[in-house]
This record gives sequence, C-alpha cells and structure tokens, in this order.
Amino acid sequence: MSQTRAFTLIELLVVIAIIAILSALLLPTLARSKRLAIKTACLSQLRQQGVAWRMYLDENAGRFPDRRDLKESLPGGYKPWSTWPPSDPRAAWAAVVLSNELRSVELWNCPAVARTGFANAEQVWQASGRASNSPVVRYWMWRFDRKDDPVTPDNFWGRTEADCVASLRAANNPNAGVPNGPSDVELVVDVYFPNTVPSLPPDLRGRSAHPGGRNRLMLDGHVNYYRDRRTPAG
Repeated sequence: MSQTRAFTLIELLVVIAIIAILSALLLPTLARSKRLAIKTACLSQLRQQGVAWRMYLDENAGRFPDRRDLKESLPGGYKPWSTWPPSDPRAAWAAVVLSNELRSVELWNCPAVARTGFANAEQVWQASGRASNSPVVRYWMWRFDRKDDPVTPDNFWGRTEADCVASLRAANNPNAGVPNGPSDVELVVDVYFPNTVPSLPPDLRGRSAHPGGRNRLMLDGHVNYYRDRRTPAG
C-alpha cells in the first residue's frame, strides 16, 4: 500500500517566508532595472532629437529658427507661471519645426514623465497642434522660453551655434552658467521642479522625470544624465 505525504503547516509557512524574503530582495532590483531602461529610452529619444536638429541646422546655415510666433499660437499659448518656471520652456514649437526631420510622435514624449503623477500638469505638456493626433511634447527648452523682442541674450531664437555660446556667456545667467563651448550648453531637458522653489505647489516640488536628476541634450549633440539633489522624487 502506498502512503501519500502532505506538507505540514510549518513547512508551508517556511516556504511562504522564503518567497517573501526573495521578493523583498528582488523587487527593488527589478524596479531599478526598469527605471534604468526608461532613462535609457529617454536618452535615445533625445539623441534622435539631436540628429534632427543637426539636419535642420545644416540646411539653414547653422542658424536656429525664430518661431516666437509658435510660442503664442500653439494650444495654451505662451504661458509663464507665477509659481515656477517664471517663463515657458515647453517645446511643442520644436515638433512643428522638425516635423520633416523627426516624424515619430513618440520621440517628443518623455517615457519617464508619461509614467508620473504630474504628466498632465500644465507646465509639463503641450500639444504641437490642435488636431487630435498632434504630437504631445513633454520636454523643455530653456533657451527658447521667452518671446521678448529683441531676443534676450540667454535665448537662441534666430541665432547661429557660435552666437548661442557667445550670447549665453554675455548673458551671465547664473542658472545657465558660463559655457566654455557647445558641449556645455543645454538644448533640451526633461521637466523638473526643484524642491528649493517655495512657490511651487507641494505636489510638484522636488519632482522630476528621473528621480535624482534629469537627461539632457547638449548643443553639440551629445546627451548625458545630470544629477540634481533638488529633485529626489519621481
């Protein structure tokens, strides 16, 4: 006669405890791996935007467009905020300008921002047109954040790459720094809200697409991740 043997209650509890311990060890690693994959995807998107800008500049004598008109005419218009930022760095206008060089709409929507709770904050996103299928842009371009006439020294509307570096040096903007060359000049960046800005609402303060920093496309076309202790939360 055969005799079957079942697990005892103690054995089941031991197995459950082991599974719980393994899960506690593995889940943070999996979460970090997922964040790294999303950050890498965002860097890839910025790199492709850089290629598109290079194509545009090569076709236009190295000069950036002056599309301050789009800052006003796109959905939402030009909208500086009373909290922060005090200007409008949203970059939907760039999706219009580069529509021939960069046709994939996904490349304008930071995959990390799209997964956050502030993805639809008015400072974060802007449609590049009024059609339902218009690309939604969730990146910022600080050097195209104003519509002043004449163009302010820290904005690049209508300037050549060499002029951009020179004008930014002349501007002496403490937030932008004094660049040594194009590799020091930020062109496109993830959205972020420093925790040092008291005027920001609590649900935005310290938040960023990538916790602890942000991805950037620089004027010379290279991309990097910039660490910033002011944005510890995602």
